Amino acid sequence: MRTVTTAALVFAIVNTTAIGQNQLATVETKPPVQGTLNPTGVEPDYVIGAGDVLQISVWQEPQFGETVEVRPDGKISLPLISDVAIAGLTPIQAEGRLTDKLQGFVKRPRVSVVVTEVHSKVVYVIGQVERPGPYSLVGAINVQQLIARAGGTTRRAKKKQVYVLRSGNSNKLPVNYNKVLQGKATKQNLDLIAGDTVVVP
Repeated sequence: MRTVTTAALVFAIVNTTAIGQNQLATVETKPPVQGTLNPTGVEPDYVIGAGDVLQISVWQEPQFGETVEVRPDGKISLPLISDVAIAGLTPIQAEGRLTDKLQGFVKRPRVSVVVTEVHSKVVYVIGQVERPGPYSLVGAINVQQLIARAGGTTRRAKKKQVYVLRSGNSNKLPVNYNKVLQGKATKQNLDLIAGDTVVVP
């Protein structure tokens, strides 16, 4: 009887472990949602803009914890704090500003600001790519990297005729994508700026 009980216990432990591993694998292999950013994707010198979503927390003061979107006027609001201008600051600078604002309510506040979604700086890719659309610009990215992020080109893509449309520039900036892939046209692999549109005919 004891042998049967022990065997059943071992089976239960092994089965539970296997289920847990399967669940972990499911979580790890789940594809990311386009437009949703892992906070670690935002560089330390990233400048916050209107529309960005911030996760704000204060050490041992959960009542001040908020997920907020930066308004078009560049400000946010927190409990007990009037409007605070955040746009134009890096996350570290925003932490310092919010720390100053909380001094009258919290003793030695320790504020954390994490950019969880970027909507203020966007680049676009359209045409013959697998996933055309807008993409958040959280750091340096060039034409080749953006097309890769969009799943690569389709079979019908005219890779020699790719170009970039840039605000304030009436000319198309040509990109021979075949040569870029071969490492023969590095100057055409342009670093993109907010508002750029990469067109893949």
